[in-house]
Amino acid sequence: MTGDPSTTTPARLWSNVGLPVLGALLAIGAWWLIAEMFDINPFFLPAPPDVVDAFVRLPGYLLGETWVTLLETVIGFGVAAGGGLLIALLLAAFRTVERMTMPLMAAINAIPKVALAPLLLVWMGFGPGPKIVMVILVCFFPIVVSAMAGLTSTPSDLRELVHSLSASWWQTFVKVRLSWALPQIFVGLKVAISLAIIGAIIGEVVNPDKGLGAVIVNSGASADTPLAFAALTLLALMGAALFYLMVTIERLVAPWAREISS
Repeated sequence: MTGDPSTTTPARLWSNVGLPVLGALLAIGAWWLIAEMFDINPFFLPAPPDVVDAFVRLPGYLLGETWVTLLETVIGFGVAAGGGLLIALLLAAFRTVERMTMPLMAAINAIPKVALAPLLLVWMGFGPGPKIVMVILVCFFPIVVSAMAGLTSTPSDLRELVHSLSASWWQTFVKVRLSWALPQIFVGLKVAISLAIIGAIIGEVVNPDKGLGAVIVNSGASADTPLAFAALTLLALMGAALFYLMVTIERLVAPWAREISS
């Protein structure tokens, strides 16, 4: 028996929108209260009004640098997602290749990405290239691992069922293995989209010519802490927006996954 939509819709709206907004307001309120209660110098911890003033002071500059970081993040994530999914398909299809290459990928992933940033700058020069590559390096491994976990976890009874129906390899892969793997694939994509912003900022901090990472570095050099917090706030908003965009795509592509998990 299904519930009345008139009663379930407000509850869903409160759960999906009201609670996140309330949580954000409580966090901002606590931040403001701590700054005011202990009379903290804005140089060390600016209060929310100081951050708003910094944004109002340089809105065009901050929004322009936000767009630069967003482009680096999206391009790098897109390349990592496409390449990672293709590599995962290859490794899931050929177990010998997986055993040959997986230890190497795990070893490369263990290298701190911060240590690679100066080398990318030497190899590729200045510009957005090293930053996009840094995003790819940060995102690639989680996408490959999650996609492989999903593609190799198809229940044996489902494989036997499609085999009994004389389904082709392609039909089995698309209708069974890929469909079964989609929730796990999106787990990796949601993790990677958050890491993508971190990768972009690592590249921008090492090469602070453009982006919000450059804003943070330059504001630190000029002792403008509220401007740095304004950049951090924009990064937080960007991360939340990209994460929930991925959640929305997941619900559109695999709506049945949420029903099963519920």
